[in-house]
Amino acid sequence: MTKSNNGLCAALGAFLIWGLLPLYWKTISSAIPLEILCHRITWSTVATLLILALWGKTGKLIPVLKDRKVVIRFMVTSLLLSSNWLIYIWAVNSNFIVESSLGYFINPLINVLLGMIFLKERLRPPQWLAMFMAFSGVCYLTFGYGHFPWIAIALALTFAFYGLLRKTAPLPSLEGLCLETSILFIPALVTMIFLAMQGNLDFIHQNTSGRLLLAGTGIVTSLPLLLFGYAAQKIRLSTLGVIQYIGPSMQLCIGIFVYGESFPKEQMIGYALVWCGLLIYATEGIMVRFYRDKSCLKK
Repeated sequence: MTKSNNGLCAALGAFLIWGLLPLYWKTISSAIPLEILCHRITWSTVATLLILALWGKTGKLIPVLKDRKVVIRFMVTSLLLSSNWLIYIWAVNSNFIVESSLGYFINPLINVLLGMIFLKERLRPPQWLAMFMAFSGVCYLTFGYGHFPWIAIALALTFAFYGLLRKTAPLPSLEGLCLETSILFIPALVTMIFLAMQGNLDFIHQNTSGRLLLAGTGIVTSLPLLLFGYAAQKIRLSTLGVIQYIGPSMQLCIGIFVYGESFPKEQMIGYALVWCGLLIYATEGIMVRFYRDKSCLKK
């Protein structure tokens, strides 16, 4: 199997895991979202530290810890990431899987917008059209359907700002995740101790399989990021950009067909406008890269 095929398999694996996550959060929904978040932080720290130790890369974290500005940046990214996780876990376990999937459909377009505002990136006309379509979809859901998709917007914004700050961070994804979860490790542990003292820690009341599922949040958090990081190095970004919609598409289907969440025609119109924007955005990106590569080959 070629490196490209390996990268494609890794990308598919990452987005399949992310797409199936609603099923996982539902199995541990007896725990409150805050406890699930604390488990996710705690066990992700353990998992990433073990992986880095096995790979002999823990030394990369030491120089970073001496740089105050970098540490502050990672404190901010850890808060953004944990906020995104908490909103998503709450949304899934409160039967808002369909709306949460919209957040991850919108996310690439929010990334483009933030790139324009903060990185002074210039948008091409098709990208402006894609942004307009997505904005029209959100407006329709707010005024036409009568429900502002705050869960989707909150998920898209927190993850987009997280990506913006991580874009210039001096650590790869795994080392960065390890540092981010390590920063919140003590607060997460203290929170779980407090919940245990109040008799509200679900981990104590669970059987062995339930405890393993809660501890497994570290694996389901770290594994797809590892696969994604590997895939990003092996396959074209245009390919990765198209594959990324597998995750939210699966989440949408799980919400509708597995958990029976409503998806009326009026709501579908708003989503369709967003999807049209995404189609324009993805198609334009593929065409730009195709002609760019073609011109490079001629040279």
